[in-house]
This record gives sequence, C-alpha cells and structure tokens, in this order.
Amino acid sequence: MQYTKRPLQGGLLKLAQLFSTPMLLLALLLVTTSCDKIKQTKEIKLAHTLDITHPVHEAMEFMAKRVKEKSGGKLTIDIYPNSQLGTERECLELLQIGSLGMTKVSAAVMEGFSPNFKVLSLPYIFKDKAHYFDVLGGDIGDDLLLQGEKYWLHGLTFYDAGSRSFYSTKKPIRTPGDLAGMKIRVQDSKTAIDMVQSFGGSATPVSWGELYTGLQQGVVDGAENNAPSFYLSRHYEVAKYYTLNDHTMVPDILMISSKVWEDLTEQEKKWLTEAVEESAVVQRKLWAEAEKEALEAVKKAGVEIINPDKEAFSKLVEPMYEGYKSEPEVYELIQRIKAAENTSANSVK
Repeated sequence: MQYTKRPLQGGLLKLAQLFSTPMLLLALLLVTTSCDKIKQTKEIKLAHTLDITHPVHEAMEFMAKRVKEKSGGKLTIDIYPNSQLGTERECLELLQIGSLGMTKVSAAVMEGFSPNFKVLSLPYIFKDKAHYFDVLGGDIGDDLLLQGEKYWLHGLTFYDAGSRSFYSTKKPIRTPGDLAGMKIRVQDSKTAIDMVQSFGGSATPVSWGELYTGLQQGVVDGAENNAPSFYLSRHYEVAKYYTLNDHTMVPDILMISSKVWEDLTEQEKKWLTEAVEESAVVQRKLWAEAEKEALEAVKKAGVEIINPDKEAFSKLVEPMYEGYKSEPEVYELIQRIKAAENTSANSVK
C-alpha cells in the first residue's frame, strides 16, 4: 500500500498558517521553559515508622521546610510517616535499591545491615548524656555514619532517642533478678537479645506494631524503650511499671540512599546537609521536652516510676564487651568510645 501526499485544505491549512515560524518558536520556548522548571525541581521521598507527634518527625518536618527555603523550592522532601511505606527494615531495603530516598532508622535495626553499628546498642556503653553527645558528634560518630556506604546507605546525622528502660505489665522490675522468667520484647537485634539474657530475662522479638496487643494478651510480660515512645504508643495503658534503669542510649539515624545521594549536585548536597544539621539541633530540644512531658503524663495515668540501682544492671553486662574481641572493628570502637569518657565530662555538643 502506498501513501500519497495531499495538499492541506480547509481547517488544516488554517492551523498550519497559525503555527507559522514566530508562533512555533514561541510555543517551543514555553514548552522548554516549562520543562526546565520541572528539571530544576527535585523531590526526595522520606518514609519512617513514627507518629506525626513524635519529636523526630517534627524535626524532619523542620528539615523539609529548611531545604525548601534554602533551595528556593528546587529541592523538596516529601514525608510519609506512620509506616505508610513499610517497617524500618523494609524502608532500608527500599533505600538500597534507590526506590526510596530517605528514612529514619534505629541504630539497633541498622546493625542488621552494617554490623559495626551494634556498638551503639551495647548496654551502658555511654557513661552519661554528655559522653553520648560527644561520641555521636565527633570523629566516632562521623566514621559510623559512613559505615553503611558499602551497603548503599549513607548516614546524614544522629537524632537523640533518649535512654531505653524496661516497662512491665504484671510486676515491677526493681533489680535484675526481677527479670528472671519474664518475656521481654526487644527489637530484632542480637545485641538487645544478649542484653536481656544477661539480665536473666527471656528476649522476645516482636514488631512494634504488634507490641500493644502482645502486652495486652500476655505474649510478652514487658518491653524496653524511651519515655516518649512508651507514652505515644499508649503502652502505659497496659504496662503500669516503668523502671528507669537507662540500660542503653540507642540513637536514631537519618539515612539517605547512596544512589539518591550520588545523584544530587554539590549545591543540593549543601542545602540538604545544612538543613539536616539544623534539624538535629531542633530535635535535641524537642526530645528533652518530650521526655519530661511523657514521664509526667504516664505518672498521671497511674504508672509507677521506679528508679533502681543502675550499677546492679551495668555489672551484669560488662562481660558482653569482651565477647567482641573476635570482631576487631567493633572491639576497637568499644575502646574508642570508652576512652572518650575522659573528654566528655564538661562538654555537650
């Protein structure tokens, strides 16, 4: 079959005349300008598992606002809270393949992807809050943030997640001996499991979303977490004993996909890095306020707040440190963190 070229007639001729060269150039210019605007706007999707009232979420909202302001709208962050895109582990997996831009993850979960992060989950590895902030804000923290690079996970900053302590449903925990025979929910972390077992309890990994029901139905007898999480999760409704033994200070980590990070221009990286650093300062203040409010709220709701002898707990986990001699990199980090105790007494970064 052959096609013959016919002259334009009627409406087609008028349309061709309308799009004469000047008009065509103008149309192309408008399209090009529109495309340029689209190209100049870059969006990063950030997903996490926390409630929108959580201090970390509020800090990330602040970060998103500052990124947009600094970039004049050329770089934006779209946040998906409340596990909309999956668990922390699932979000990390999405980061690894570049399907998700950013996420917030606990260092306890991160150790399943980059093993050296387990050092941050060791019980009583930090002497106090000043020591904790010095380590995370110094060379050790910087080194750890880059540990995930080989797994396509780039660390941006640490967010304060306070101290984790035990809460229970059936009886108070006043000494390590009270944990004997108790099923305690922990994150899917070998370090956390070893810790609970060192205290004499039975470590039971349960997903965060199923924990309320697990406590209510007796699947577990207790759990461990920081005060704001204990309060915002409403676990205090079924767990009426909160023991402030402060066994760990496991930070949250703001991660970005290495694939997404590498696709950013140097200017975009600068905007994002500055906004992230500002958000970490804001988050620390928000966290301090949230801790105070949470403890007051759960106490008012009838929770018994227990202040135990922390040394009785810390002595039982000291052998855990020596157990890492077979992992030279982790053991070296332990020694570096312990050595940093001497410089943190009068410094909070």
